[in-house]
Amino acid sequence: MISVPYYDKDGNPGKAIEIDEAVFGSIVKQHLLREAVLMYAAGKRSGTACTKTRAQVAGTGKKPFRQKGTGRARQGSAHSSPHHRKGGVAWGPKPRDYSYSIPKKARRQAVRSAILSKLVDSQAKIIESLEVEKPATREMVKLFDKMGITGSCLIGLAKSDENVYKSIRNISRVSVDEARNFNAYDILRRNTLLLTRDALEVLREAAK
Repeated sequence: MISVPYYDKDGNPGKAIEIDEAVFGSIVKQHLLREAVLMYAAGKRSGTACTKTRAQVAGTGKKPFRQKGTGRARQGSAHSSPHHRKGGVAWGPKPRDYSYSIPKKARRQAVRSAILSKLVDSQAKIIESLEVEKPATREMVKLFDKMGITGSCLIGLAKSDENVYKSIRNISRVSVDEARNFNAYDILRRNTLLLTRDALEVLREAAK
């Protein structure tokens, strides 16, 4: 069993919650985490690098010198050849899509392993609920300070809450999402995982 810090809705510490690591796979599968992170990182690449081939370079097609008798290697163009200054690029990059996908089962297992890694490394916290009547970034910052949350943080909710989202969107390196939308990359790239009590139940159900 893993003991996870628990807080009430006002950020006051309470009795820690015991979570059975078997719910999230018992062991952290490092190879799946690596595959998932590489997949999501590849999907974020823009793939817009583009170079011109010798056929696309503008310039004269005149021979720089005669074919024979100079002792130099023959040249067909004075401008576009790759080894000439401002010439075309041989085998240069062209726009492409770097994204790819690993099996759905592997993605789900990677999410479970990412959550388990946060639990094992004491980088997860549980809060009873996270609700605000109206957007209030200052109050949210005070709550995080009271809970001892510093650095980057991923907040998991059971269902979307616009007021919570608006209260958090201006806080640097803090993001919020529904627990059902979690992926391994987003979980691992944040220092702290903060879950509401209901979001934890959503993750438990999804892990079955």
